[in-house]
Amino acid sequence: MESSGSSGINAEYMEAVVSTQSTWKQWYQRRVHGVIMLAEGRLLNLGCATGHPSFVMSCSFTNQALAQVELWKNKGTDKYKNDVYILPKELDEEVARLHLDHLSAKLTVLSKEQADYIGVKESGPYKPSHYRY
Repeated sequence: MESSGSSGINAEYMEAVVSTQSTWKQWYQRRVHGVIMLAEGRLLNLGCATGHPSFVMSCSFTNQALAQVELWKNKGTDKYKNDVYILPKELDEEVARLHLDHLSAKLTVLSKEQADYIGVKESGPYKPSHYRY
């Protein structure tokens, strides 16, 4: 296959937009001898871009894994209904703890006096549930 020196990206977030995708593909089929599709659709930014460093993806996947473990531990209870939830602060802070070594960071433990002063448990979470990082 002869290379035409051109490339195209289909980074649409809504895969149901058929007219745009169809137009894009037809336009390239008429003008390019061959197209090598590296990725398309919603995962283009993960597959081809540099906007998601592996550390960020590790944090995201760890959040997802701990959330699934939390759901599994509480199956058959009334703790979680079939609804959308924000990740509990305890789990979010556990993800941070798990990644500290990668950042060469150390977490000091609050003393009872410090925890009492700011109104949290010594083990965390260290921010109120309404606080967003």
